[in-house]
Amino acid sequence: MTDPRTTVVVITHNRRPELLRTLGHLAALPERPQVVVVDNASTDGTADAVARHHPEVRLLRPGRNLGAVGRNLAVRQIRTPYVAFCDDDSWWAPGSLAGAADLLDAHPALATVTARIVVEPDGTEDPIVGELRDSPVPGPPWLPGPALGSFLAAATVLRAGAFRAAGGFHPRLWLGGEEELLAADLAADGWWLTYADDLTIHHQPSVVRDSTLRRTHGIRNTLWFTWLRRPAGYALRRTLHLARTVPRDTASLRAFAEAAAALPWVLRERRVLPPDVEARLRTLEPAQRDSTARSYTG
Repeated sequence: MTDPRTTVVVITHNRRPELLRTLGHLAALPERPQVVVVDNASTDGTADAVARHHPEVRLLRPGRNLGAVGRNLAVRQIRTPYVAFCDDDSWWAPGSLAGAADLLDAHPALATVTARIVVEPDGTEDPIVGELRDSPVPGPPWLPGPALGSFLAAATVLRAGAFRAAGGFHPRLWLGGEEELLAADLAADGWWLTYADDLTIHHQPSVVRDSTLRRTHGIRNTLWFTWLRRPAGYALRRTLHLARTVPRDTASLRAFAEAAAALPWVLRERRVLPPDVEARLRTLEPAQRDSTARSYTG
C-alpha cells in the first residue's frame, strides 16, 4: 500500500541517534511517504548520517537553527496536498498517514487531523490525549471527530495549501507552543481542526532536550499569542493569571521579559480573532485551568 498524498517533514537538531531511529520507522511504513528532513544546523554529524543511511530522504540544510520555521522551509518545497509533521523522536504508525489523508480528502473544510499519541517505550497514552478526545470546542455535524482549538505539530497531518496560506509557523515564536497562533489563524481563515482517535503516532521523548528553555519559550509564546489575537480585556486577565500561576523562577521571569520587550512588534501585528473563533477558544478555558498535561503555563 503506497500512498502519494502525504509528505512527512521532520526538523532536527543534534539528535542523530533518535532521528535515525525515526527514519527507520518511517521507511518501513506501508504508505512509503516522501520524507523531508530539515537539519537545523546540527554539529553531531546528523546530515552526513542521513545522507549515508537514508539516501531516499530529501535533506535540507538551512545552515542555521530555524526552529519550527524549518517546517515552513520544507512545506514550501513539497508537492503533495498534505504534510505530516513529526519530531526526530516520534514516528507515525502504519496506516495512520493514509487514514488522515482519507479524512482530509473527504472533508474539504478540514485543515488538520491530530492523532493519538502513544509514549514509548511503555506504550502508554500521552496525558494530553484525554484532553483532545474530550475537547469541548463546538464543531459542525460533518466533522469526523472532536473539534480542536489548536493542534500538536508533532502529531498532526495538515492540508499543505491551508498551511501556506496562513503563513506557516511565525519565525518569532521559534519552538514551544508555536502551534497556537497558526491554529487560530487557520480557524480565522474558515478551516476546522479535528482529533482522530483511530490514528496513532509514537513518541519516545529524547533525552537530549532543554526543558527549561522550552518552558521559557512556551510561556513567552502564550503571552504573545494572547496579546496578538485575543480581545484586550481577555488578554489582560490572561496575562495577570499567568503572572500569578507560573513558577516563580528564572525561566518564567525571562519569558515575561522577552514577551514585554516585543510589545512594539505585538502592537504593529495585533489582529483580533473573529467573534466565532474567539467563542470557540473561550470554551477551552475551564479545561486549560484544570489541565495536568500542559507544561508551559504551570
